[in-house]
Amino acid sequence: MLVKLENPALLSKAVEIISELVTEVRIKVNEFGMSITAIDPANVAMVEFKLPKSAFSQFETDSEVLGVNLDDLKRILKRCGAGGSLVLEKRENQLEIKIYDKIRRNFSLNLIDVESEDKEMPSLDFSSRVEMLSSYFVEAVEDCAVVDDACGFIIKDGKFIIEAKSLNSARSEFSGDEVKIEAEDCKARYSVEYLQKFVKGAKLCDRTILNFANEHPLKIEFRAQHFELSFILAPRVETDD
Repeated sequence: MLVKLENPALLSKAVEIISELVTEVRIKVNEFGMSITAIDPANVAMVEFKLPKSAFSQFETDSEVLGVNLDDLKRILKRCGAGGSLVLEKRENQLEIKIYDKIRRNFSLNLIDVESEDKEMPSLDFSSRVEMLSSYFVEAVEDCAVVDDACGFIIKDGKFIIEAKSLNSARSEFSGDEVKIEAEDCKARYSVEYLQKFVKGAKLCDRTILNFANEHPLKIEFRAQHFELSFILAPRVETDD
């Protein structure tokens, strides 16, 4: 296996985000490109990252599965500067990582056995789809983090609302003039802690797609020409005393 990326930031930033959910992953490299699918230890969230073959300037591989420690990989990928390129080559039980910048640098990452079943994103039915500027979504989540550890996603009267309530409250309201809403009235609550991790994907994409339904899991999608980053988050179920 030998692949080359002219824009290594796509991979390094995605790995940084995913490493906040899981510590070890199986990276699949095949005829379609590179992908990571993983579930966090609490079984609350799931992540999927795809770099299609077209994202690479060089792509020579059979079907490979690379077990890696994400913290170790993240530290190496952070050594890539802007304008540099990245080459990944598997040699026996090592991943050789070459950074071509002003100078050529070589790293070796030990591959590990990751005990994990092959996973795929589940097929879920959603009643609501909202597409908005990523910056809007980031601000709404951070507003909610100020007042509570969970927030509600609400569709009501053709508007999309993100709000949190405790002793204090925060509320962001969007109309169809500001965001694209294809939805029916519904409401669900989600963990702000997880959402704060997911919104870091806004660094990679200027638009965010939200899919959810009444008391249903949330799917967040960041998509661009050369990558896809998606998350699924279980709803926060509130019980009445």
